[in-house]
Amino acid sequence: MSRLILFNKPYGVLCQFRRTDDKPTLADFFDDPTIHPCGRLDHDSEGLLLLTDDGKLNSRITEPKFKLAKTYWAQVDNDISEDAVQQLKRGVGLNDGMTRPAHARKLNEPELWPRTPPIRYRANIPTSWVELVISEGRNRQVRRMTAAVGFPTLRLVRVQIGDWSVDGLEMGEWREIRV
Repeated sequence: MSRLILFNKPYGVLCQFRRTDDKPTLADFFDDPTIHPCGRLDHDSEGLLLLTDDGKLNSRITEPKFKLAKTYWAQVDNDISEDAVQQLKRGVGLNDGMTRPAHARKLNEPELWPRTPPIRYRANIPTSWVELVISEGRNRQVRRMTAAVGFPTLRLVRVQIGDWSVDGLEMGEWREIRV
């Protein structure tokens, strides 16, 4: 039986155990040398990160050929238009090619933990939220997609990978399950 750890990664934490500077890493939360992150979540993104001690399980989670869906909530600059949501649904042209079509929908502001530091606030420019479900994992893909349709991401939270969710985990908390 394999161990799988669901971790609610805080903003600013690097998805590695090795320390290269003064930024927090996974080593600040885990001291088990047998576990490894399943993929990554950027330093400036937060939410669900999976870790496991099983290389085959790690591959099933991270390999694009398995097309495991990842759900993100993105807070974007301005009030995202229905046209932009439709573009995200069709796929977006990025500098490394077209993305696969995404499941996309505008969200009401979700109930989330506060982010430290908070996103920038500008009184004259609103923000809005969009949910994106993608099955590929290009570098900074969600951020590049929202920017390509004219709504740059201010805050990005991964809330689900496959059937595993961040529900019930506070920022920096983790839960171990057996799979």
